[in-house]
Amino acid sequence: MSMASTGEGLGRRDLIKRSAALGLITVPTMGFLSACASGGSEPTSGPSKAATSAQNPFGVAKGSKMDVVVFKGGFGDDYAKAWEAAFDKKWGTTSSHLGTQEITGKLQTRFNGGNPPDVVDNSGAQKIKLDVLFKSNQLADLTPVLDAPSLDDPGKKVRDTLIAGTIEQGTQGGKFVSLNYVYTVYGFWYSGKLFKEKGWTAPKTWDEFLAVCAKAKEAGLGGLAHQGKYPYYINVVIMDLIAKKGGLDAMKAIDNLEPNAFEGNAAALAAVEAVYEVVEKDLLLPGTNGLTHTESQTAWNQYKAAFIPSGSWLENEQLKQTPEDFDMQFLPVPLLADSKLPFEAIRAGAGEPFIVPEKAANKAGGLEFIRSMLSREWSTMFAQQANSLTVVKDGVDPGVKLRPGTQSAVTALKTAGTNTFNYLYPDWYSEMDTAIQDASNELMAKRIQPKEWIKRAQAAVNKAAQDPNAKNNRRS
Repeated sequence: MSMASTGEGLGRRDLIKRSAALGLITVPTMGFLSACASGGSEPTSGPSKAATSAQNPFGVAKGSKMDVVVFKGGFGDDYAKAWEAAFDKKWGTTSSHLGTQEITGKLQTRFNGGNPPDVVDNSGAQKIKLDVLFKSNQLADLTPVLDAPSLDDPGKKVRDTLIAGTIEQGTQGGKFVSLNYVYTVYGFWYSGKLFKEKGWTAPKTWDEFLAVCAKAKEAGLGGLAHQGKYPYYINVVIMDLIAKKGGLDAMKAIDNLEPNAFEGNAAALAAVEAVYEVVEKDLLLPGTNGLTHTESQTAWNQYKAAFIPSGSWLENEQLKQTPEDFDMQFLPVPLLADSKLPFEAIRAGAGEPFIVPEKAANKAGGLEFIRSMLSREWSTMFAQQANSLTVVKDGVDPGVKLRPGTQSAVTALKTAGTNTFNYLYPDWYSEMDTAIQDASNELMAKRIQPKEWIKRAQAAVNKAAQDPNAKNNRRS
């Protein structure tokens, strides 16, 4: 794929290491069924293992087989094929590859039967719920990878090469079980070309945001397009507004399942009322509530709406639908009055979870594969194939060019500085996440009012708090 010129500053390591773009949707669904809890039977063939050494810390056996399954979404899967070829060449293994959007459909019976793959990119609308896998002891502990020598500098441990927050985000119940590989930012997106033609200025306050939406409506466009069939996206807006108005304490109260996380939280009500104002004033792209992510994003690419919410995987996912001169630009979620965080503050963090199943036939190979992903060589391969950057510090050749949207996300990260935040509840409590999404779906369709949304969201928090594992999921 071609990559646009990036302008100055790209060679600066502090910029690259905080760079961004996730590539896939992480919308939870009913997903992995409770049959998983049985844990299935033992694998029919013994695990592949060789003697360990400093160069081979997990004991990858030459001639062993590797079974890799990745979500084939916005990133495609060419990057994984390149990785597998490199791995086979180095270790004398034979890799089988599956790229699919049906992660649960393809893998549920394999997990239940005790013969899962060796590495899984567990993403997409049909991902397997991570907390369900963890509770049924299906996930290998990846801590040994963190403590292994880095392939780039054997004097460093792998854990010392990762962007801050990566380990925290992949932790369930106090154990590191998933590598969130791609560094992403979340917020609104707009066309620089459209805004220039219309004379619109990118808004910094919510009132300014509503004003641009109103101008778009006057011009015969939608103000806000959203991925109605996947309320995950509009939740980005709601939850970011809560964090920015109420500060990090408001975010942590939700992750820590506090009894006043939503009810009695003025910031939460203000955020939901703000988003509902877009609905009440008829500033949505007509029909957007019934569209999938790709349908709404394509309409936005066709200049039918001013804004759309998404993570920074958006540009790569929409490459074929984006006009050459569209000039995709990132916008932090604008501020409500009396917000505790500045406009420049953005949700940013690691995404795209890779796991090694506990019962993988070639668990040693799976762990070494994850270690290899955290090398500069493989990180650069990913950047070249997927137009996105990873959680490896200094992990991409500074000469790699970025497209306009990705570059604008990089610039936003640089501008945000330490003002970044990220929610953990979607990975910790998938049922709660789904319940809040369902409430947002009702809200956007005008079937419930903001106060009812708050009531439903708090009920979801209270239910999650009954989970015995909740005591291990705390953030300070």
